[in-house]
Amino acid sequence: MSAEDSVHPPHGETESDLLDRLRAGDETAFATLVDTLHGPLLAFARTFTRSGSLAEDIVQETWVAVIQGLGGFAGRSALRTWVFGILANRARTMAAREARRERPLGDSLEMAASSEWRPGMGRAGLWEDSPQPWEGLDPALLYQSEEALEVVRAALEALPENQRRCVLLRDVEGLSGEETCNILGLEETNVRVLLHRGRARVRRALDAYVLDGSRPQSAAVPARSSRSGKEREA
Repeated sequence: MSAEDSVHPPHGETESDLLDRLRAGDETAFATLVDTLHGPLLAFARTFTRSGSLAEDIVQETWVAVIQGLGGFAGRSALRTWVFGILANRARTMAAREARRERPLGDSLEMAASSEWRPGMGRAGLWEDSPQPWEGLDPALLYQSEEALEVVRAALEALPENQRRCVLLRDVEGLSGEETCNILGLEETNVRVLLHRGRARVRRALDAYVLDGSRPQSAAVPARSSRSGKEREA
């Protein structure tokens, strides 16, 4: 279990100590768990539904299941990973009841009729040209830019559901590939494909933003004037 995957209990307490207190019904321990995971769980739940209220319900059902299942949790995985796995199961069940236009959650991984990269397909779907360098731009300043973060958030929200789940679990929550496979019920190859696609789309969105000020339409920030526009004004 890596430090990235643990719940980080307070005051140097180990995750095993936190788990003991949870099993003993310690309300403070449960509050610690909720404070740490509720936001990430809600973000993950939103990859299963477009309904904000349903996402909230999924998270609440997850917490109920956590309370009911603590006695049977053997600790073979990180506590964080176990909770995310519960949410994935609850989300599939609850979202399946909803009549939505989206295709069923169990559908294939957007492989068919896709020009994106697939194992064994050589360069098919890879970058035709290497990503353009972000000349003169300090990566640290870009990372700290709230506007750039909004572009990333918008690009992440625009990803297909399976890609967004993989990026959230691997790159946002820092879970391992094996844990991500177990939570999503996917093969390692499928996770690698989805992760590659999701990361590539986010990178393309950042490229467009850095190079000419473009941004995903759902970004909640005004677009910067493009370089071409500035040149026309000059």
